[in-house]
Amino acid sequence: MTVKMFVTDLDGTLLNKEHRISAENKKAVQEAVAAGVVVTIATGRMYESALPYAKELEVDVPIITYNGALIRSVAGRDYYSSYLEAADCQDILTYCREQDWYVQIYSDGVLYFAEETPEAEAYEAAAGIRGKAVGRDGLYEHCEHAPKMLVIFRDASRTDGAVEQLQRAFAGRITAVKSDPNYIEIIRPGVNKASALHQLAELLQISPEETMAIGDSNNDLPMLKAAGHSVAMGNAGEHVQKITDYVTDTCDADGVAVAIRRYVLGTEG
Repeated sequence: MTVKMFVTDLDGTLLNKEHRISAENKKAVQEAVAAGVVVTIATGRMYESALPYAKELEVDVPIITYNGALIRSVAGRDYYSSYLEAADCQDILTYCREQDWYVQIYSDGVLYFAEETPEAEAYEAAAGIRGKAVGRDGLYEHCEHAPKMLVIFRDASRTDGAVEQLQRAFAGRITAVKSDPNYIEIIRPGVNKASALHQLAELLQISPEETMAIGDSNNDLPMLKAAGHSVAMGNAGEHVQKITDYVTDTCDADGVAVAIRRYVLGTEG
């Protein structure tokens, strides 16, 4: 098995539960880079939130952000972008308002929400960025160049039902996917980590068979299925683990480092 590109999710995968890259994961990534493997990140996060981690890893390649809606290099060069239609974004805002759901928008690299709520504050802390409170009506002014919207629930038991609601209400206009027990990501149809993985591999002249992807959540499923080789985290749900070639340790037990050394470098059994 030859792996020339290793694509890792961030939250619940490369990052531990403290939202940090462990010393062992960073060391393993550097070992892979030294061996000639392209290591990159694919995340639902905005580019501005993912960039510090890419810099920490010293990964000088395009990184996949917004769940595949934007591929941009560490230096800031855009390779691909796909934005929601402004009218669809506005309709989703109205729908979420009617349901009394918390929703936030990403536009031109800025996070917008209606007001500072516990959901907004928790997201800012986890993502390491600051958003802008613009009021409910003000959100409608930021629907241009929006690669993604995010609905957040305090009660995780509501998330699956809300995904189905959104898919029915906006069939053919958006894709809604659960990326965390409490998060629903809203992007354009056809946009996902799988399509971005293929685009990036083609850009780097790497065949799909020479790629490996690792992740833990529902929004990682397309990428895991599309990669030549796939690894589920030990903390991933059973439905994720069932479709991958391998299962590694959890994010708090350096599962990425274990996967790199075991399946990419072959330096540990």
